[in-house]
Amino acid sequence: MDNEVIARIVDTVVKQLNTPNTGDDITLDAAKRLIEKVKAKAREMGVRAVVAVAGKSAHPVAIECMDGSYIASFDIALNKSFTSAALKMPTSALKTLAQPGAPLYGIQFTNNGRIVIFGGGVPLRNKDGEIIGGLGVSGGTEEQDTALAEYGEAVFQNCI
Repeated sequence: MDNEVIARIVDTVVKQLNTPNTGDDITLDAAKRLIEKVKAKAREMGVRAVVAVAGKSAHPVAIECMDGSYIASFDIALNKSFTSAALKMPTSALKTLAQPGAPLYGIQFTNNGRIVIFGGGVPLRNKDGEIIGGLGVSGGTEEQDTALAEYGEAVFQNCI
């Protein structure tokens, strides 16, 4: 990734962090519907996942653990949903931006260590395209978690 692209991403993140959220928030019912869809997809993939949804304030709206999911996946999924809502970007985007020498190096140590810098978290948008929360998935490989989160992002409009 070249420096110009990184600079644009950093500028966008800073602007979004300084812009107050307006519009809808995620309801508990919508969060539960989304979680059920992601859990069904996880079952198809053979993944025992923890699925978390945060609202526009980045605070949890709902979280569910599938039977047999890893204990550690609870906090990881919760923090992925927090990261995606708070930074308004997929956690996978931070993988490059948080490397040594990159503009956001060390960001994972802020917010009491709640920032996740690997895949499995995505922002959630309302019908107007505004970010109103985040989805976090943990329990599989990074690729599986990312695929499940992206699936959830794609079907979210059917839940609200």
